[in-house]
Amino acid sequence: MKRNNKLLKMILSALFLALAYVMPFLTGQIPEVGSMLCPMHIPVLLCGFICGWPWGLAVGFIAPIMRSFITGGFPPMFPTAVCMAFELAVYGAVAGLMHRILPRKKPYIYCSLLIAMVLGRLVWGAAMFVCLGINGGAFTFSAFLAGAVTNAVPGIIIQLVIVPIIVMFLDNTKILRLED
Repeated sequence: MKRNNKLLKMILSALFLALAYVMPFLTGQIPEVGSMLCPMHIPVLLCGFICGWPWGLAVGFIAPIMRSFITGGFPPMFPTAVCMAFELAVYGAVAGLMHRILPRKKPYIYCSLLIAMVLGRLVWGAAMFVCLGINGGAFTFSAFLAGAVTNAVPGIIIQLVIVPIIVMFLDNTKILRLED
């Protein structure tokens, strides 16, 4: 049973990685829209919730780097994809860890999601600060607010609506009950 569970997590993680690769194509024709909707974030968050923190962390870290490498620089490898890799890794890991620790009830799903989103954005800001500092640039607090909050409000709203609905549905119906 445990072996089947691990195989199912691997297959689902591959599916979430594929979704993280494909979803930006839906919004990528207009880069401003793509960066506002944050399409890679949803599959990574779902992977953390459904498959657990190690799988969410791995999919989150791999997705932006793989996408940059395969598409020839969208998102650009440095600093964008590198910083997104750390951000999304935190999203997947924290969502999965919090969902495992906290009771599987509606308020706690939102709590897990919000904590993952806040910590992921803080890690993204720290990574941008370091990466731009290495190149002699600067990453100001106003640039952080614009990139992490202001420009991403539509994506944040979509994540807050879609992710909990899917997680609650899967938790309540027990269609997909993966235990460690």
